[in-house]
Amino acid sequence: MIDIENNTSFIAPISKIEDITKTLTNKDIELIIVHNDEIQELNNEHRNIDKATDVLSFPLEFDMPNMPLGSIVISLDYVEEKAKEYKHSKEEEFILLFIHGLLHLLGFDHEVDNGEHRLKEEELINQFNLPNSLIVRNS
Repeated sequence: MIDIENNTSFIAPISKIEDITKTLTNKDIELIIVHNDEIQELNNEHRNIDKATDVLSFPLEFDMPNMPLGSIVISLDYVEEKAKEYKHSKEEEFILLFIHGLLHLLGFDHEVDNGEHRLKEEELINQFNLPNSLIVRNS
């Protein structure tokens, strides 16, 4: 199940992100949708990077039965900007960022792995007929 806190007017594509989540985990996920100012605060507080970003993932430090996998925070401002830039829908861009964040919750890390994150993301993009994501576009 996806537990959503939406601090914007965006209507999240719940059924699609739940379908994607079910292919990877049976754990619950908290999804928070914010604007750039809020994600910038989180990025600064948790990563010491004082700028907005597209998506942040906060996995739980321990794995216990019935505990959620973690939290994903997505910036709607980035969703809108990249959807326009790459000429696809806001829904598609949102799903791409959700996939990216979900894979981080599952332990994938494109900054240190040997391309496993990118490959899994590409697999999901193809499986769910989505446009290329940032990680795929940049490789």
